[in-house]
Amino acid sequence: MKSKTKLTGRVIFKGDPGYDAARKNWDPHTNRFPKVFVFAQKTRDVANAIKWARQNNVPIRPRSGRHALEGNLSQVNGGIVIDVSDMNKIKLNKKCLTATVGTGNRVGRIVRRLADQGYIAPFGDSPSVGIGGITLGGGIGPLGRTTGLISDLLIELEMVDAKGRVIVANRKKNSDLLWASRGGGGGNFGIYTKYKLKVLRAPAFATIFRVIWPWEQFEKVVKKWQRWAPSVDTRLGTELNIGPKKGGNVTMIGLFLGSKAEAVRLLEPITSVGTPTTKTIQQLPYAKVPRSFLLAPDPILPQKFSNQFSSGFGRRPFPDKAIKAMRTFLEKAEGNTPAGFFFLNWGGAISRVAPRATAFYWRKAKYYVEWNSSWVKQSNAARNIALVRETRRKLQPYIVGSYINVPDQGIKNSGPVYYGKNYARLKRVKAKYDPQNVFNNPQSIPPA
Repeated sequence: MKSKTKLTGRVIFKGDPGYDAARKNWDPHTNRFPKVFVFAQKTRDVANAIKWARQNNVPIRPRSGRHALEGNLSQVNGGIVIDVSDMNKIKLNKKCLTATVGTGNRVGRIVRRLADQGYIAPFGDSPSVGIGGITLGGGIGPLGRTTGLISDLLIELEMVDAKGRVIVANRKKNSDLLWASRGGGGGNFGIYTKYKLKVLRAPAFATIFRVIWPWEQFEKVVKKWQRWAPSVDTRLGTELNIGPKKGGNVTMIGLFLGSKAEAVRLLEPITSVGTPTTKTIQQLPYAKVPRSFLLAPDPILPQKFSNQFSSGFGRRPFPDKAIKAMRTFLEKAEGNTPAGFFFLNWGGAISRVAPRATAFYWRKAKYYVEWNSSWVKQSNAARNIALVRETRRKLQPYIVGSYINVPDQGIKNSGPVYYGKNYARLKRVKAKYDPQNVFNNPQSIPPA
């Protein structure tokens, strides 16, 4: 059948110059070969691409930051990849305290632009993640205890549906879609083109910190951190990273929206554990925070290695059995590529939102935890994937749920694991906006 709709925007078919560059993802082992990439410049380009795909019976994958941790969620053999990374306008409204951002913006760009003007935009641990992916899946990061999740700040969106129609959702119009978009994950309901987010005025200064311990002290540090971090002042966000036994250490980094003197006092219970080899606590003008520390530039494309991640939420400190499972994982993980455990403290503004108020369900935890293993040689993939999944099995009694932005395709019947008791409602929203399941991937939400 001949297509009635023409593709618009920057269009690259298989065999065209630039095709190999368009295929590159954060994961270097991306092994999908789409028929065509459309780099949309305007909302109309997205609508045309969706209509063209439907008329030609071609599967669709949306893509923004190319940071998908599982490559087949943003590319598909013989399909169309609708890439929105060129749609990156940023409009700050100081009077209304809102920022309207194009879906192609990377987080670092928004955060730096707003910080320069005296405003806070929340972020995760990487500046190269697309604002679309991080927002729709929830959006966790070190500012969450002050600002809430990034998705909690979402007040309006523009989305193109499966028929190529442009839909606006806010509290008054299509409010069910707004609800679902606040934590329901990308690639489920349509292709998003614009977000309007609440922003906060930044303090004049903030304090950033980094503390490093020898790897051998990880048990002591983890036990103390899990008791201290969830109950400390909510202006303090902290990440704890434990690397592999081979060449790794224990690093705590974070941000306190207050003075250095106050930060030193609040950090004392954890900095007095073991024998830290590094302890840096630095007060900076807020505008310098994104550039100096938390948003250290990471390579946009591609890494040298592939990763397998898994994640969950802890409701209480890990008992010895869970710490033992961590140790086994860290002893077996390859030491020459990034691997390890990552914890982020929870609570504050995140927990003040009811689990059913938005699609993001896991509000009542004390901390978030993820672990990953990585490899350079494809021949090592199976062993590393098995190690991560076996560790999930061992930790299952001590965690709840999983974070959709850190997908783990080893999780069977993943809907309730990602979305808890919100899964049934998400399936109903899906049935309303995409009844034919045009937007789908291996772990997407099916229509009710």
